[in-house]
Amino acid sequence: MRLPRMLALGASTLVLLSACSAGGGSSTPTPAATTAAPSSVATPTASSAPASATPTAAPPTIKIGSAGFYEAKIMAEIYAQALEAHGYTVDRAGIGLGARAVTNPALESGQIDLEPEYIGSDLASYEPGKQTGDPTQNMDDLQAVLATKGITVLPFSPAADVNAFVVRPDTASQYHLVKLSDTTAVQNQLKWGLATDCKTNPVCAAALKSAYGLAPTNVTYLAACDTPMAAALKAKTIDVGELCSTQPDIATNGWVVLQDDKATQPADNIAPLVRNDYLAKLGDIAGFEAILNAVSAKMDTTTLTQLNADFAVQNQDIATIAKNWLAQVGLVPAS
Repeated sequence: MRLPRMLALGASTLVLLSACSAGGGSSTPTPAATTAAPSSVATPTASSAPASATPTAAPPTIKIGSAGFYEAKIMAEIYAQALEAHGYTVDRAGIGLGARAVTNPALESGQIDLEPEYIGSDLASYEPGKQTGDPTQNMDDLQAVLATKGITVLPFSPAADVNAFVVRPDTASQYHLVKLSDTTAVQNQLKWGLATDCKTNPVCAAALKSAYGLAPTNVTYLAACDTPMAAALKAKTIDVGELCSTQPDIATNGWVVLQDDKATQPADNIAPLVRNDYLAKLGDIAGFEAILNAVSAKMDTTTLTQLNADFAVQNQDIATIAKNWLAQVGLVPAS
């Protein structure tokens, strides 16, 4: 479920980490050339991917997919445009596919070849309880899982987005809420907005119940990192909303993010997942990875939050947001 900043969340805001998940792939062995050091953050390159990253022959079309919320779509579009700038043809039919129940099988079956993912939550979706607050450990463990499925996890971005349990200031004041454990005694006096996959997500319902004793009775299930959850919280149809920590609505409305005082949520840095059978078709695997790594290295949490605001607050379209950012950081020529 697992959006720094040109919009700060506020020094008083305490963030609850939550998770996002995906993965899968074929049983194709990992090509030796794709074994990038998975335990490192994406390494910055010069102003753009090196010239050698541009294929000398037209590579096969790459099918890019993503989760359904707008941040995931923005990241997918950024990777897509970066690849197109180096001669790749991109099939975008999979962008915005939906929750992991849809995207995981899509990547595993080859319906899509590449997807931006949240490494802590993705690890939790495969091995619940193994996720940690250390992104390097999460990436290493996730790669170990996905290696058996024919999928490579490329180096993760400094940008991290985690689900945050958020309340309005009036609710925080009325019920004396600062941390998530403060909601336990009053949980059934509150109207909760939880992610649509919360019941089956190991870092949502299961984590809330085991760590906090939370099993509220008044729950509305909505898209956690998208406009509907924020709109419901603003309209007071819910009192506690599960948003993403990089969602601009938090700062815009002065909402309070409850501290995850039991540390139930993993580090959720973003990394591209790519099928090994696609990599095997490339004449220049290292060049392909360099393009994606250059994007990941330049994306941090503050920047990601601002790009989300460009969409949610400034009403810019996703393609324009991606194009402008890539040109700004020198990864594609300015038009």
